[in-house]
Amino acid sequence: MERRLIPGHSPYEPIVGYSRAVVAGGEVHVAGTAPIPAEGDPPEGAYEQMRLCLELVGAALAQAGVGFADVVRTRIYLTDAGDWQEVGRAHGEVFSEIRPASTAVVDKALLDPRWRVELEAEAVLSA
Repeated sequence: MERRLIPGHSPYEPIVGYSRAVVAGGEVHVAGTAPIPAEGDPPEGAYEQMRLCLELVGAALAQAGVGFADVVRTRIYLTDAGDWQEVGRAHGEVFSEIRPASTAVVDKALLDPRWRVELEAEAVLSA
């Protein structure tokens, strides 16, 4: 079975020992993706943070040879249930027609207190 690692730019990857995504067994698993820009601080708003998460997930999917249309599942982690509409709007801008299985969970906190959202995705490689 092919196993290919897709790196990202998170400073936590080498410390924790994970990849932005892993391609294995015809699937692409994208790790929890926080709103970490390549440079600077994360955006403040929940919508803007989710858009950045989607951009980062999209880049990892592209490196794996797939796109958003190949995503079959997403998981959204929020620190404030009040952000669900803004986060959902951003998610819907990408996935409204694709409609992957999706779960949203409200958690007390994410690793960095500035993060309001984190996104995971799973995709399948085209046959």
